[in-house]
Amino acid sequence: MDKRPIGVFDSGVGGLTVLKELIRCLPRERFVYFGDMARTPYGSKSKETVTRYSRQIVRFLLSEDVKAIVVACNTASAMALDTLEKEFDVPLTGVVKPGAKAAADVTKTGHIGLIGTESTITSGIYENYLKDYRPDTRITGKACPLFVSLVEEGLIEDPVTAEIARRYISGFRDTDVDTLIMGCTHFPMIEDTIQRIAGEHIKLVNPASETARSTREMLEEKDILNDTDISLDEEAYRFFVSDSPERFKKIANIFLPQSVSNARQTDVERF
Repeated sequence: MDKRPIGVFDSGVGGLTVLKELIRCLPRERFVYFGDMARTPYGSKSKETVTRYSRQIVRFLLSEDVKAIVVACNTASAMALDTLEKEFDVPLTGVVKPGAKAAADVTKTGHIGLIGTESTITSGIYENYLKDYRPDTRITGKACPLFVSLVEEGLIEDPVTAEIARRYISGFRDTDVDTLIMGCTHFPMIEDTIQRIAGEHIKLVNPASETARSTREMLEEKDILNDTDISLDEEAYRFFVSDSPERFKKIANIFLPQSVSNARQTDVERF
Protein backbone atom coordinates (compact mmCIF):
# COMPACT_ATOMS: atom_id res chain seq x y z
CA MET A 1 0.00 0.00 0.00
CA ASP A 2 1.27 3.47 -0.91
CA LYS A 3 -0.84 6.51 -0.02
CA ARG A 4 1.27 8.96 -1.98
CA PRO A 5 -0.49 10.67 -4.90
CA ILE A 6 -0.21 9.96 -8.61
CA GLY A 7 1.07 12.80 -10.79
CA VAL A 8 -0.78 13.64 -13.99
CA PHE A 9 0.26 16.26 -16.52
CA ASP A 10 -0.80 17.75 -19.84
CA SER A 11 -0.08 20.81 -21.94
CA GLY A 12 -3.27 22.36 -20.55
CA VAL A 13 -6.80 21.19 -19.75
CA GLY A 14 -6.94 18.18 -22.07
CA GLY A 15 -5.46 15.82 -19.50
CA LEU A 16 -8.55 16.33 -17.37
CA THR A 17 -10.25 13.77 -19.63
CA VAL A 18 -7.61 11.27 -18.48
CA LEU A 19 -7.83 12.37 -14.85
CA LYS A 20 -11.60 11.84 -14.92
CA GLU A 21 -11.11 8.21 -15.97
CA LEU A 22 -8.29 7.72 -13.46
CA ILE A 23 -10.53 8.90 -10.61
CA ARG A 24 -13.30 6.56 -11.78
CA CYS A 25 -10.95 3.59 -12.12
CA LEU A 26 -8.87 4.35 -8.99
CA PRO A 27 -11.28 5.90 -6.48
CA ARG A 28 -8.91 5.41 -3.52
CA GLU A 29 -5.96 7.20 -5.11
CA ARG A 30 -4.86 10.80 -4.57
CA PHE A 31 -3.82 12.89 -7.57
CA VAL A 32 -1.66 15.92 -8.34
CA TYR A 33 -2.48 17.46 -11.72
CA PHE A 34 -0.32 19.94 -13.61
CA GLY A 35 -1.61 21.85 -16.64
CA ASP A 36 0.99 23.79 -18.62
CA MET A 37 -1.39 26.61 -19.56
CA ALA A 38 1.42 29.10 -20.21
CA ARG A 39 3.07 27.01 -22.94
CA THR A 40 0.14 25.25 -24.60
CA PRO A 41 -0.16 23.95 -27.28
CA TYR A 42 2.66 21.40 -27.46
CA GLY A 43 1.66 20.03 -30.85
CA SER A 44 3.51 22.59 -32.95
CA LYS A 45 6.72 22.50 -30.89
CA SER A 46 9.91 20.52 -31.51
CA LYS A 47 10.78 17.23 -29.83
CA GLU A 48 13.58 18.97 -27.93
CA THR A 49 11.23 21.63 -26.57
CA VAL A 50 8.49 19.18 -25.57
CA THR A 51 11.08 16.98 -23.86
CA ARG A 52 12.50 19.96 -21.94
CA TYR A 53 9.02 21.02 -20.81
CA SER A 54 8.21 17.45 -19.78
CA ARG A 55 11.41 17.11 -17.75
CA GLN A 56 10.57 20.28 -15.83
CA ILE A 57 7.06 19.06 -15.07
CA VAL A 58 8.26 15.64 -13.93
CA ARG A 59 10.74 17.31 -11.56
CA PHE A 60 7.93 19.48 -10.20
CA LEU A 61 5.64 16.50 -9.66
CA LEU A 62 8.42 14.61 -7.91
CA SER A 63 8.79 17.58 -5.56
CA GLU A 64 5.13 16.92 -4.65
CA ASP A 65 6.13 13.36 -3.62
CA VAL A 66 4.18 11.46 -6.28
CA LYS A 67 4.61 7.68 -6.54
CA ALA A 68 3.92 7.42 -10.29
CA ILE A 69 3.27 9.76 -13.22
CA VAL A 70 0.76 9.61 -16.05
CA VAL A 71 1.79 11.61 -19.13
CA ALA A 72 -1.75 12.64 -20.07
CA CYS A 73 -0.68 14.32 -23.30
CA ASN A 74 -0.37 12.55 -26.64
CA THR A 75 2.35 14.88 -27.90
CA ALA A 76 4.49 14.46 -24.78
CA SER A 77 3.83 10.70 -24.78
CA ALA A 78 4.93 10.49 -28.41
CA MET A 79 7.98 12.75 -28.17
CA ALA A 80 9.28 12.61 -24.60
CA LEU A 81 8.13 9.48 -22.76
CA ASP A 82 11.05 7.29 -23.84
CA THR A 83 13.52 9.90 -22.60
CA LEU A 84 11.66 10.41 -19.32
CA GLU A 85 11.65 6.67 -18.62
CA LYS A 86 15.45 6.58 -19.04
CA GLU A 87 16.13 9.68 -16.92
CA PHE A 88 13.73 9.33 -13.97
CA ASP A 89 13.36 6.58 -11.40
CA VAL A 90 9.59 6.74 -11.16
CA PRO A 91 6.93 4.58 -12.84
CA LEU A 92 5.58 6.39 -15.92
CA THR A 93 2.79 5.64 -18.35
CA GLY A 94 1.52 7.51 -21.40
CA VAL A 95 -1.67 7.59 -23.44
CA VAL A 96 -0.49 6.44 -26.89
CA LYS A 97 0.10 2.73 -26.36
CA PRO A 98 -3.22 2.16 -24.49
CA GLY A 99 -5.08 4.12 -27.18
CA ALA A 100 -3.53 2.09 -29.99
CA LYS A 101 -4.46 -1.17 -28.28
CA ALA A 102 -8.06 -0.06 -27.82
CA ALA A 103 -8.36 0.88 -31.50
CA ALA A 104 -6.84 -2.41 -32.66
CA ASP A 105 -9.38 -4.28 -30.53
CA VAL A 106 -12.34 -2.30 -31.90
CA THR A 107 -11.77 -2.06 -35.65
CA LYS A 108 -13.47 -4.52 -38.00
CA THR A 109 -12.17 -3.21 -41.34
CA GLY A 110 -8.62 -2.67 -40.12
CA HIS A 111 -8.71 0.90 -41.45
CA ILE A 112 -8.23 3.28 -38.53
CA GLY A 113 -8.40 7.05 -38.59
CA LEU A 114 -6.22 9.14 -36.32
CA ILE A 115 -6.71 12.79 -35.37
CA GLY A 116 -4.23 14.67 -33.22
CA THR A 117 -1.67 17.43 -33.17
CA GLU A 118 0.83 17.83 -35.99
CA SER A 119 3.60 16.36 -33.84
CA THR A 120 1.60 13.29 -32.89
CA ILE A 121 0.54 12.60 -36.48
CA THR A 122 4.02 13.00 -37.97
CA SER A 123 5.76 11.02 -35.21
CA GLY A 124 4.29 7.76 -36.51
CA ILE A 125 4.12 6.37 -32.99
CA TYR A 126 0.48 5.28 -33.22
CA GLU A 127 1.24 3.43 -36.44
CA ASN A 128 4.14 1.61 -34.76
CA TYR A 129 2.02 0.42 -31.86
CA LEU A 130 -0.95 -0.47 -34.06
CA LYS A 131 1.24 -2.63 -36.29
CA ASP A 132 2.39 -4.49 -33.17
CA TYR A 133 -1.17 -5.24 -32.15
CA ARG A 134 -2.57 -5.82 -35.66
CA PRO A 135 -0.10 -6.00 -38.57
CA ASP A 136 -2.75 -5.58 -41.29
CA THR A 137 -3.88 -2.19 -39.95
CA ARG A 138 -4.12 0.79 -42.29
CA ILE A 139 -3.94 4.25 -40.72
CA THR A 140 -5.19 7.54 -42.12
CA GLY A 141 -4.04 10.50 -40.05
CA LYS A 142 -5.30 14.07 -39.95
CA ALA A 143 -3.71 16.85 -37.92
CA CYS A 144 -6.35 18.99 -36.18
CA PRO A 145 -4.30 21.67 -34.40
CA LEU A 146 -7.09 24.21 -33.94
CA PHE A 147 -9.08 21.84 -31.73
CA VAL A 148 -6.60 22.37 -28.89
CA SER A 149 -6.95 26.15 -28.95
CA LEU A 150 -10.76 25.95 -29.20
CA VAL A 151 -10.93 23.69 -26.13
CA GLU A 152 -8.45 25.82 -24.18
CA GLU A 153 -10.68 28.82 -24.88
CA GLY A 154 -13.72 26.93 -23.62
CA LEU A 155 -15.47 26.90 -27.02
CA ILE A 156 -16.88 23.42 -26.47
CA GLU A 157 -20.37 23.89 -27.91
CA ASP A 158 -19.77 26.61 -30.46
CA PRO A 159 -20.55 27.02 -34.18
CA VAL A 160 -16.89 27.82 -34.85
CA THR A 161 -15.83 24.46 -33.38
CA ALA A 162 -18.44 22.63 -35.44
CA GLU A 163 -17.27 24.34 -38.65
CA ILE A 164 -13.62 23.52 -37.98
CA ALA A 165 -14.61 19.92 -37.22
CA ARG A 166 -16.39 19.66 -40.57
CA ARG A 167 -13.28 20.85 -42.37
CA TYR A 168 -11.04 18.43 -40.52
CA ILE A 169 -13.14 15.28 -40.22
CA SER A 170 -15.80 15.06 -42.93
CA GLY A 171 -13.35 13.32 -45.28
CA PHE A 172 -13.42 10.19 -43.11
CA ARG A 173 -17.10 9.64 -43.93
CA ASP A 174 -16.37 8.53 -47.51
CA THR A 175 -13.79 5.89 -46.60
CA ASP A 176 -13.92 2.46 -44.97
CA VAL A 177 -12.49 3.88 -41.76
CA ASP A 178 -14.60 2.37 -38.98
CA THR A 179 -12.56 3.53 -35.97
CA LEU A 180 -11.23 6.99 -35.18
CA ILE A 181 -8.63 7.55 -32.45
CA MET A 182 -8.94 10.88 -30.67
CA GLY A 183 -5.17 11.18 -30.43
CA CYS A 184 -5.12 14.26 -28.25
CA THR A 185 -6.53 14.42 -24.74
CA HIS A 186 -8.27 17.71 -25.54
CA PHE A 187 -10.44 16.11 -28.22
CA PRO A 188 -12.82 14.08 -25.99
CA MET A 189 -14.06 17.43 -24.65
CA ILE A 190 -15.67 17.98 -28.08
CA GLU A 191 -16.48 14.31 -28.62
CA ASP A 192 -20.16 14.94 -29.43
CA THR A 193 -19.23 17.33 -32.23
CA ILE A 194 -16.58 14.97 -33.61
CA GLN A 195 -19.00 12.03 -33.57
CA ARG A 196 -21.73 14.03 -35.31
CA ILE A 197 -19.39 15.07 -38.12
CA ALA A 198 -17.66 11.69 -38.49
CA GLY A 199 -20.92 9.74 -38.59
CA GLU A 200 -22.40 7.11 -36.33
CA HIS A 201 -20.80 4.28 -38.32
CA ILE A 202 -17.36 5.35 -37.05
CA LYS A 203 -16.42 4.27 -33.52
CA LEU A 204 -14.53 6.93 -31.57
CA VAL A 205 -11.69 5.72 -29.37
CA ASN A 206 -10.86 7.79 -26.30
CA PRO A 207 -7.47 6.55 -25.00
CA ALA A 208 -8.27 7.90 -21.51
CA SER A 209 -10.23 4.88 -20.29
CA GLU A 210 -7.61 2.42 -21.54
CA THR A 211 -4.88 4.58 -19.95
CA ALA A 212 -6.66 4.39 -16.60
CA ARG A 213 -6.79 0.59 -16.80
CA SER A 214 -3.13 0.49 -17.81
CA THR A 215 -2.22 2.72 -14.86
CA ARG A 216 -4.06 0.45 -12.44
CA GLU A 217 -2.18 -2.56 -13.80
CA MET A 218 1.12 -0.70 -13.39
CA LEU A 219 0.34 0.18 -9.76
CA GLU A 220 -0.62 -3.43 -9.01
CA GLU A 221 2.54 -4.71 -10.65
CA LYS A 222 4.71 -2.29 -8.64
CA ASP A 223 2.72 -3.09 -5.46
CA ILE A 224 1.98 0.60 -4.85
CA LEU A 225 -1.81 0.55 -5.23
CA ASN A 226 -3.55 2.31 -2.34
CA ASP A 227 -6.28 0.28 -0.62
CA THR A 228 -7.57 2.71 2.01
CA ASP A 229 -10.41 5.14 1.49
CA ILE A 230 -9.83 8.87 1.05
CA SER A 231 -10.90 10.86 4.11
CA LEU A 232 -13.37 13.69 3.68
CA ASP A 233 -11.12 16.27 5.33
CA GLU A 234 -8.07 15.78 3.11
CA GLU A 235 -7.13 17.49 -0.14
CA ALA A 236 -7.15 14.36 -2.29
CA TYR A 237 -6.93 16.17 -5.63
CA ARG A 238 -4.49 19.05 -6.06
CA PHE A 239 -4.26 21.18 -9.18
CA PHE A 240 -1.35 23.29 -10.41
CA VAL A 241 -0.97 25.37 -13.56
CA SER A 242 1.76 27.47 -15.13
CA ASP A 243 -0.75 30.25 -15.99
CA SER A 244 -4.45 31.18 -16.10
CA PRO A 245 -5.73 29.40 -12.97
CA GLU A 246 -9.21 30.92 -13.23
CA ARG A 247 -9.66 29.76 -16.83
CA PHE A 248 -8.42 26.33 -15.85
CA LYS A 249 -10.88 26.07 -12.96
CA LYS A 250 -13.78 27.10 -15.19
CA ILE A 251 -13.11 24.30 -17.67
CA ALA A 252 -12.19 21.76 -14.99
CA ASN A 253 -15.52 22.27 -13.26
CA ILE A 254 -17.32 21.37 -16.48
CA PHE A 255 -15.60 18.01 -16.92
CA LEU A 256 -14.64 16.66 -13.51
CA PRO A 257 -17.18 15.00 -11.20
CA GLN A 258 -16.00 16.97 -8.16
CA SER A 259 -15.70 20.74 -7.75
CA VAL A 260 -12.29 22.33 -8.36
CA SER A 261 -12.02 25.29 -6.01
CA ASN A 262 -8.31 25.97 -6.26
CA ALA A 263 -5.65 25.78 -8.97
CA ARG A 264 -2.29 27.03 -7.81
CA GLN A 265 0.00 28.81 -10.22
CA THR A 266 3.62 27.68 -10.13
CA ASP A 267 6.80 28.63 -11.99
CA VAL A 268 7.60 25.25 -13.51
CA GLU A 269 10.61 26.61 -15.40
CA ARG A 270 12.61 26.74 -12.17
CA PHE A 271 12.61 22.94 -12.01
